[in-house]
Amino acid sequence: MLRRLVVAIIVLAIVGGAGFWLLTEPKPLSAAEIPDRPGDPAKGELLFWAGGCASCHAAPGAKGDDKLILAGGEPIVSPFGTFHPPNISPDKTHGIGNWSTLDFVNAMKRGLGPGGEHLYPAFPYTSYQRMPVSDIVDLKAYLDTLPPVATDSPPHELPFPFSIRRGLGLWKLLYLNGGTFEPDPTKSDEINRGAYLVEGPGHCNECHTPRNAIGGLDFTHHLAGAPNPSGQGFVPNITGGKGGIGDWSAEDIANFFETGMTPDFDSVGGTMVDVQENLAHLPASDRAAIAAYLKDLPPLDRSDGRTASD
Repeated sequence: MLRRLVVAIIVLAIVGGAGFWLLTEPKPLSAAEIPDRPGDPAKGELLFWAGGCASCHAAPGAKGDDKLILAGGEPIVSPFGTFHPPNISPDKTHGIGNWSTLDFVNAMKRGLGPGGEHLYPAFPYTSYQRMPVSDIVDLKAYLDTLPPVATDSPPHELPFPFSIRRGLGLWKLLYLNGGTFEPDPTKSDEINRGAYLVEGPGHCNECHTPRNAIGGLDFTHHLAGAPNPSGQGFVPNITGGKGGIGDWSAEDIANFFETGMTPDFDSVGGTMVDVQENLAHLPASDRAAIAAYLKDLPPLDRSDGRTASD
């Protein structure tokens, strides 16, 4: 009887392990899914600023051309551990200079490193997956023009079980579907452009939408504000609901993105400073498109039920 029990436990362990291995298997795109054309660095530069790459991958407080030194930025402290943004300069040893375009696309759309390893979603590929492959190819072309930096970023500091990358395959089954942004035919071209920038490269949900206990975005409170990932304060509600920006006009929002000034003549603060400075690099039409999309969102009350002044 004992022998049968031991055999049963061993069989269950083998079956469970095999099931885990299959469910968590990386699912990369193939080379056939990459456009057969060189990337356009000029288009890629716009996506660089829309995506706020410098905010995480440049040194804290970097200004001007220093924002293009992408050796890895300030640590991201989270309930799951501390993540260190990597060097994404074109250095062939310390950065991503040896990454192929396919490697880069798989990182952005599938959350995979060049060796097929799962990347942690502190890198917001759950938003970047909305970008079409052609845009990602252009972004890579722009990154390749930036200065290479021979600096290693520190390894992540994660407790067990979050230190086991393979387990991210299960998380991805819930939160990564690889779907590219599709315009809403009932909306204007301007609103659809804003929706793409917000939901895709701009990855606004990553801070403005709250998360559940396992780090997945809770879209029942889409962009209605969330606890600051740093653990300090609350990221604002950017819908028109209670505690949000309902009394801001589209022109107010677009002007805020350009100048950093609110309608009541206050100035942007906190981590939003970097975001605003990035958005100021976009053409006025894109800032207006983002504003139009935000004004078109269903108004939701601030996700924790409080007003902005509480």
